[in-house]
Amino acid sequence: MKRLLPLVACLPSTAFAHGGEFGAHAFITGLAHPLGGLDHLLAMVAVGLWAAVLRGRAILALPASFVVAMILGGLLGAFSLPLPGVEPMILVSILILGILTGFAFRASLRYAIGIVIIFGIFHGHAHGVEGPANGLAAYAAGFGLATLALHILGVLAGQAVSARVLRGLGGATALAGLALMFGG
Repeated sequence: MKRLLPLVACLPSTAFAHGGEFGAHAFITGLAHPLGGLDHLLAMVAVGLWAAVLRGRAILALPASFVVAMILGGLLGAFSLPLPGVEPMILVSILILGILTGFAFRASLRYAIGIVIIFGIFHGHAHGVEGPANGLAAYAAGFGLATLALHILGVLAGQAVSARVLRGLGGATALAGLALMFGG
């Protein structure tokens, strides 16, 4: 993961995933969208990292809850239903998920699911607003699959390292969120 972040940071248009079209096919466009911005990458991996902290049922429940909420938020955006504060909430999600992981906060499963559902709705709204006019289902399948893959990456990374390193990854995520918030 340490090797991936500098590479991603060097790519054009990585500060935010809301900067353009990734291709003509709706599924490929949806698949690429969460990968096209550091804000989404950090948040998606952070969901997996926090799930790894919580262990047990959270490993499946948090990623699944986020993806379902994200698709629902995507529908809100695709149908132009307003949701105030989308960009700030995306950035807040990075900060909060990083802090929760960094402090190894052991929330109840219900509470943790509630948190990721809220963040998932905002991330999904951003995807839905920028989705194609045609092929919405294929686009949603693409961004749902990419998001799930990033969650799994976070879970696997969290399980592969010591608790101390996992907390460090959470702290680094929170710091990255702050940097994005303040234009760093």
